[in-house]
Amino acid sequence: MIQVAVLGYGTVGSGVVEVIETNKADINKKAGEELNVKYILDLRDFPGDPYEDKVVHDFNVILQDPDVSVICETMGGIKPAYDFSRQALLAGKSVCTSNKELVALHGAELIELAKENHCNYLFEASVGGGIPIIRPLNYSLTAEKIDSITGILNGTTNYILTKMDKEGADFADVLKEAQDNGYAERNPEADIEGHDACRKIAILSSLMKGENVNYEDIYTEGITKITREDFRYAKKMGRSVKLLAMSRDTEDGFFAMVAPFLIPKEHPLYSVNDVFNAVYVHGNMLGDSMYYGRGAGKLPTASAVVSDIVDCARHPGKTIMCFWDNAQVKITDTANAKRRFFVRVDEGKKEAAIQAFGAVEEVGADITGEYAFITNVMTEKAFEEKVTEIGGVINRIRMEG
Repeated sequence: MIQVAVLGYGTVGSGVVEVIETNKADINKKAGEELNVKYILDLRDFPGDPYEDKVVHDFNVILQDPDVSVICETMGGIKPAYDFSRQALLAGKSVCTSNKELVALHGAELIELAKENHCNYLFEASVGGGIPIIRPLNYSLTAEKIDSITGILNGTTNYILTKMDKEGADFADVLKEAQDNGYAERNPEADIEGHDACRKIAILSSLMKGENVNYEDIYTEGITKITREDFRYAKKMGRSVKLLAMSRDTEDGFFAMVAPFLIPKEHPLYSVNDVFNAVYVHGNMLGDSMYYGRGAGKLPTASAVVSDIVDCARHPGKTIMCFWDNAQVKITDTANAKRRFFVRVDEGKKEAAIQAFGAVEEVGADITGEYAFITNVMTEKAFEEKVTEIGGVINRIRMEG
């Protein structure tokens, strides 16, 4: 019997217990062992809960129990999740987590610690909720040289942008609706400013490179400057605005960023709407592949955590290989990245814009007082220099595809 402890009995932690109990027969068959939740760690009591007798308040009870071999860390945040995870691994107990903040910051260290102690640190649920993406990168695509990953990795921002696109709504109105519906936190900064997606692309990029990509080095821009007028122009171009998290391994260096992009209808991520997530991966032999599903939520995320528990049950005393070491990847300055830009300026700056940018592709959307256009391919640095020349813009959005 595999004895499991769950750290944190919030949304995901309670979901882990529910998944194990609801699908017990199938899970046990696939694991080759019976799984049993022995402890639930939380500061609170849960009177009347079916599993209230399993709740403990002291992590040492779990740490010192030799029967517990797998710990699910669903607490979130860095402290005390990092300390508890580290102590568990040092004790030879495998850790399965949904904590993208912790994985992005300490993933390489904790993976190495697991190897040294013949156990596992697994984190399928840290990116894309229930979408299988960590395992494909670790196992299924090992014959590939992966040169790019592009993802819609945050359901909150994708929901907001979808509503703005389909209904012509304002950002502020849709954000409030998302909060009322439980899709956005009361403090939505991590989502709308792109920080959540940044941590997730850092994790995927680290697996892509096999070395550590520091999320703090990734250029990150959120969706707060996107307006309903931007979507009117987007429709005229046959495009939509999506918050993309991307990394590229090119001859000019390794680039990574999070920002809103205008993508065409032909792009595989164009049809990814509402709270859904998707990850688009390109390998040098396979070409393109895409992984799509619910990127968050209690049961989808919990399902991914439980899949990691099953992996641990199948490999007792063995470390499942994960290629991510402590060597640091140097991220090339975003200023050197080349692309086209969609630009909106005051109508009075039309001639200055044409003079600065040269031949441009005009875009009309019957919006008075503005001149809008698409630039030729140029570096981000060159673009910013020309924006300075004309004295600023109303908005600009990068073009993808």
